[in-house]
Amino acid sequence: MKSVNYITLSFLRKTIVLVILFLSASIQGQIDGKRKFPYPNKGEREIIDELKALANTPDKREESYIRAHKQLKKKAVKSNRFRADLSLILSSYFRSVSQIDSIKYYAKKILELNDFGNDTLKNNIHGLACFTLGQANSFTGLHEKSKKWYYKGIEISQKYNDKRVYYVNSFGLANIYIATSEYDRALDLLEKCQKYEENEEIVFGSIVNIANIYGYKEDFDKSIAYLEKAREICVRANRISCIGTISVNLGITYKKLGELDKSLISFDQALEIAKVNNFERMQIIGSVEKGRLLNELNRNQEAEEIMLDALGIAKKIGFLNEQEKIYLRLKEIAISQNDYQKALSYYEQYDNVSDSTRTLDKDKEINELEVQYQTLQKEKEIKFLQIENTNKQLELTNREEAIRNLKLKQEIKNKENEIEKKESENKLLAFQNTTEKALNDNILLKKNQELKDAQLKIQRDETTRQKVFKNIILYSFLILLIPVIGLLITYYQKIKVQSELNKKQEEINEQKITSLLKDQELKVIKASIEGQDKERKRIAQELHDSIGGNLAAIKLQLNNSDNKNEGVLKINAQIDDTYELVRSISHDLIPKKFSKNNFCDVLEEYFNNIGGGSKLNTVFNAYPRKAIDSLDETLQVETFKIIQELVTNTIKHARATSIELQLNIVGNELNILFEDDGVGFDLDKNTEGIGFRNIRSRLNKISGTIDIDSRIKRGTIINIEITNVITTKDEVQPNYS
Repeated sequence: MKSVNYITLSFLRKTIVLVILFLSASIQGQIDGKRKFPYPNKGEREIIDELKALANTPDKREESYIRAHKQLKKKAVKSNRFRADLSLILSSYFRSVSQIDSIKYYAKKILELNDFGNDTLKNNIHGLACFTLGQANSFTGLHEKSKKWYYKGIEISQKYNDKRVYYVNSFGLANIYIATSEYDRALDLLEKCQKYEENEEIVFGSIVNIANIYGYKEDFDKSIAYLEKAREICVRANRISCIGTISVNLGITYKKLGELDKSLISFDQALEIAKVNNFERMQIIGSVEKGRLLNELNRNQEAEEIMLDALGIAKKIGFLNEQEKIYLRLKEIAISQNDYQKALSYYEQYDNVSDSTRTLDKDKEINELEVQYQTLQKEKEIKFLQIENTNKQLELTNREEAIRNLKLKQEIKNKENEIEKKESENKLLAFQNTTEKALNDNILLKKNQELKDAQLKIQRDETTRQKVFKNIILYSFLILLIPVIGLLITYYQKIKVQSELNKKQEEINEQKITSLLKDQELKVIKASIEGQDKERKRIAQELHDSIGGNLAAIKLQLNNSDNKNEGVLKINAQIDDTYELVRSISHDLIPKKFSKNNFCDVLEEYFNNIGGGSKLNTVFNAYPRKAIDSLDETLQVETFKIIQELVTNTIKHARATSIELQLNIVGNELNILFEDDGVGFDLDKNTEGIGFRNIRSRLNKISGTIDIDSRIKRGTIINIEITNVITTKDEVQPNYS
């Protein structure tokens, strides 16, 4: 077969599909509504959370589909938000079983829902639905349709400035550009996507696809560098699926470079991950590529076996295209073994599968054409009926209008007859009144003329007086208005300045009160811990000195007694046991120190005291405890002081309700993970106080590093790593490989 420079286009599409599938699994849970967008109806969130948990578990994925489908069909009142999430879960299930038509059906159902009570939420859900439709079309090679949906998702995101929807659809569009060999356009989009740190899956997928592009361009150094970078992200996040995908890519890269041993190791790693986690598509791709490599190494029998395993999986999940390719590979292996009869058999099976594929494609195309034809016929019938109904309505309207016109004409004739009679009567009266009017008009004209002359004179005088009065009022108003405006502006500025000063003073007072309360709370906690230690020490001394002393005196008297019968000996033995018990209890009550007690027990006791002395909910975990307890005492002391400083900062500034501390030893590295659910802070704007400077100073002494991750209203996570820690030689270290 003729190969492409780096990876055949068909395989490149397979690796892109793996990356998209990995990303889409995480997209399913991305509508975060717990705080910002609550569900309208009670109980809907709990149902969705439970179904998502089932969907993320491979052996319970089908159960999530069944239950989601039943919920969607129930007649109970459901919010559009609930319907959309159910449809996303169903489309995710059909994506996992490669039923493209069902994916499209449920994604389009989501786009039909419009009333979410919030435009931002609607934009988010519709944007993800566009991404799902783009994926579905890309799986079947309909690249132009896929581009259309991705463009639509990007348009929605830009309208509402939704970064998450923008980057998700941009990532999908970049994969289409790769599939259509538009590598420069794909690189431009992927370079932007890998900087979107709010979604680690998009960052990972972008890096892997950039590596694929550079490999296709035969820039192997850049390709391997990007793949190694993606592997670091996956290992750090414990993303098993993406580690397997990268192993497949690295295997092919090493094969093209001629490093066949490294290639074989990478394929084995990918296949192990695929088998353990039931990643069937990954197992098919990895098996085919490993089989090709084994065939090149003349390990033909092994190559045939692994190809047959891949064929069994492809048959089980109904991937006809994969079956065709595997039969062709099996034919090549048989030819390399000079077994031409077997090669012919494999080719015949390939031909049968190809015929089945073509038959299915033809049936599907015929069904689609039939549906289109029937739809067109129904549309024509509906239009014809609509036109008939319109004509009938027009006829009825015209008849009613004709009847109204006849009635109006009759009424007009009756009125005309009445008017003619009245006109003849009025003519007689008019002649009689004409002479009287002529006389009266002459008299009225003379009087009107006299009145007009008088009115004109009065109006002229009044107009002159009004003009003078208006001018006086206008000038007076302007003279008064200017200083009034000046006073108002000055007063407004003073009020504004005073308001800002009051706000700042209130903020300062609130900060002072908060600081005083936190300091008081710290003092109360410390006093409570010190009081508990003193009380335990006093009780221990009382037990040891008083009760222990009395028991010792009784034992001495019994030992000096002449009576040595069996009962006395038993009492003597019981006193010895009681004395040892009192001594053990008194030692346990004394406050623990690092040199005499297990380090993890001291930390756990300290956290329990913090929880008991305040409203904080504390959680402490350590693994492996024995290895942590056997750390060097100097390191234990410094670690304890660092943890105290972290707790103090949380109580004073974070306003948290819970804190969690986790200690782990991996190899010879101690990892300290401290987390709270407080108000958080902006790392770019916040300046480090004395507490963090003290922590960094202590870490410099013990070769440690600190990494702080905090956001406003999302709490704080602090990760501390201390290298080259020393444990006792007989301590067994856990294996994390």
